[in-house]
Amino acid sequence: MRSFWSDPYLWIHLAGLAALPIFLELCLVGLSVGDPVLPVWLELSLVAAIGIAPILWMQWQRPFYIFSTVVIALKPEQLTEDQRRLLTLFKSQRNRFLAVGVSLVLLVLLRQLYYSAAIAAGVVPLPITGRWFGLLLAAAGFLASNLFLQVPVSVASVMLRSDSAFATALPYPLEQIRQSFTSLGLQVNRILPPLLPDAPPSLIIAAPTSLRSEPAAADVPEGASPGEAPSSASPEPVPDAASEEL
Repeated sequence: MRSFWSDPYLWIHLAGLAALPIFLELCLVGLSVGDPVLPVWLELSLVAAIGIAPILWMQWQRPFYIFSTVVIALKPEQLTEDQRRLLTLFKSQRNRFLAVGVSLVLLVLLRQLYYSAAIAAGVVPLPITGRWFGLLLAAAGFLASNLFLQVPVSVASVMLRSDSAFATALPYPLEQIRQSFTSLGLQVNRILPPLLPDAPPSLIIAAPTSLRSEPAAADVPEGASPGEAPSSASPEPVPDAASEEL
């Protein structure tokens, strides 16, 4: 386990991959609405351009600011040096070329969805004549699919970097963060509570037998040796009620 894996923001955005099937299904539903009104290549190009271009440009020029959610973002001034090192890794050439590769994979997947849309045409509860609405819905779903695949893939790429690569990365300049990363939502001072380091396990050392306390002199009966346990006093006999009457 890498030392920087403890940052919760990495895991939050890596878990966003779980939303990918939902938006791909939304794209499929949109493509299944109505009959094509444009040539196939033109409809595919339209949906692909709306879905791929904005996210690819973002990941190439201003990568997604992972210390944020959909509606709020952590102020750059609140970042630690280790978190700024993570930002440096997100700006690497490796992540840029990876974003291009992910876009090509999604483009192939979009083509498969387009030719599979006829399967869902009979079960889609939308008007079959609203082709333009369907294309818009497909483009929105494909745009979200790009976002929820590109960001987790970039996070996974950073998490697979070695500890030495992380340690040698310079903290990203604080004054350049807002201009270099795409930040969504309201800027706040804290989103998640800070992580506390694990406390070392406490050591319990048993005292040697020779140091254990002896019974106090006041507790030892007269005539008994100090190491001898005091004998319990025998209880006094209780007079019988019948003998008292006699």
